[in-house]
Amino acid sequence: MKLITKLLLNAIAVFVIAYFLNGIHVDSYITALIVAIVLSVLNLFVKPVLIILTLPITIVTLGLFLLIINALIILLADNLIDGFSVSSIWIAVLFSILLSVSQSVLHALLKDDKK
Repeated sequence: MKLITKLLLNAIAVFVIAYFLNGIHVDSYITALIVAIVLSVLNLFVKPVLIILTLPITIVTLGLFLLIINALIILLADNLIDGFSVSSIWIAVLFSILLSVSQSVLHALLKDDKK
């Protein structure tokens, strides 16, 4: 149940960020839900491989290259999903930063207190 709730919150975040950020286009809420699912799957399977392959440059840049990896994941999702478009890599970097911040805030609201 928590997984479904997190995916729905991620879809809402994708939809809202796309509404306010020029350069990101999402056709509908269903497309935003598909984007959230595809980003989750890509982050699960593709991102670790990219991190391992780019480990030297990530170390040299003190981890800032991870922003580029996140942008590449978003651009890959752009190529896989009809109805979702990203205009440039810099918009993808900004989108990934905003999405990460909004996910952190929304998931913190769901966190159960273990007292």
